[in-house]
Amino acid sequence: MIIVLSSIFYQDLKERQVYWFLFPLFAVCGAILFYSNTLPKLFYVSIGMNFIFISIMLSIVFLYSKLKLKSKFNEAFGLGDVLLFLGLIFSFSTISFLIIFVFSLIFSLVTHFIVKQYSKLQSVPLAGYISLFFALAYISHWTGITTSLYAL
Repeated sequence: MIIVLSSIFYQDLKERQVYWFLFPLFAVCGAILFYSNTLPKLFYVSIGMNFIFISIMLSIVFLYSKLKLKSKFNEAFGLGDVLLFLGLIFSFSTISFLIIFVFSLIFSLVTHFIVKQYSKLQSVPLAGYISLFFALAYISHWTGITTSLYAL
């Protein structure tokens, strides 16, 4: 899991392109970890709820890019970002997912403002920053710093 997330982070930061197969691999790893830490019924309900949340969020971004930015969705939001969001659906229970996801977006914003001072590229490697955040979250869970990523 950490290798996959680190690869996504590195590729997105350096090349603004990520190998497509890393996203399904991340989804499978996240699903295995979540399934092994929860009840099967909660696993499937959480996936459904997380999918609804991501769908609503992507619809809002789509409408914002069309109506406010007057640009195509793929110019405002990368395919890798969408694939990562879809992979995240399988990783956590809904409440944990919402909390961790929101904090990953805040982390991405703060990180981009810091890195932006030293980088000439204006685009945001959102999938990379979120991958870094989730790698840190998993590491903190596995080392005992965080008691449980799945209990909320």
